[in-house]
Amino acid sequence: MSVAVMLPTYNEAENIESLIRKIEALNLNLTIAVIDDSSPDGTAEIARKLNDEYGNIHVVSRPEKLGLGMAITAGFRYMLSLRKVPNFIITMDADYSHNPLDIPRLLDTARKGCDLVVGSRYIENGEVLGSSLGRRLISRMANVVARITVGTKLNDCTSGFRCYSQRYVRSVLPALHSQTYEIQIETVKRARLGSFKIREVPITFVNRKLGKSKLTTTEAQAFVTYILKSVFRKLVPSHVESKHP
Repeated sequence: MSVAVMLPTYNEAENIESLIRKIEALNLNLTIAVIDDSSPDGTAEIARKLNDEYGNIHVVSRPEKLGLGMAITAGFRYMLSLRKVPNFIITMDADYSHNPLDIPRLLDTARKGCDLVVGSRYIENGEVLGSSLGRRLISRMANVVARITVGTKLNDCTSGFRCYSQRYVRSVLPALHSQTYEIQIETVKRARLGSFKIREVPITFVNRKLGKSKLTTTEAQAFVTYILKSVFRKLVPSHVESKHP
């Protein structure tokens, strides 16, 4: 079955070539899409040169840094526009936080009929390396709140290392509205509402080694706002909420 790997990027010139080569070495029926927000460090140019070698790398250039959620939805739209739409779409970070060698594990689970497979840090054999205690605690708390508000049993709702079925993407894409990191919660919510089959597989998350974190204060605020709105909608009946936009 055909597989696409989507890599949202902004200033990943230090990582992108070696990461793509490691993904290519998996010998999958593969398409790679680099969703680049006009990185000034030449990330997109590196990816285009690699396409001369591999022939399966697509660069989707956006005019500016517009947020992770919009990058993922733009990538989904691009994947669905291809003449041969991939059976599965992997999303992962381009900074080596996610190990390309874990991709086959996600795919193995997806091929068993799962529409959303989440690479989880917080199940048995999952692990987090290189993050501070404070950051790990914030991540844990965010996941607890997300599980409650979305109504899911997933242990790692905020992981960005995922495998989506083509069926899932076609179904939920029109309903996705997230701009930044809240896309991870929204896609889980849409999977639950659509009764799609969801599973977790263990991964080791490694805090980035090269480059700088792309999470801005604005994006963190957008994530918190999305969670708070979800809590409000859960607690307040829809007929009451509609009177107070």
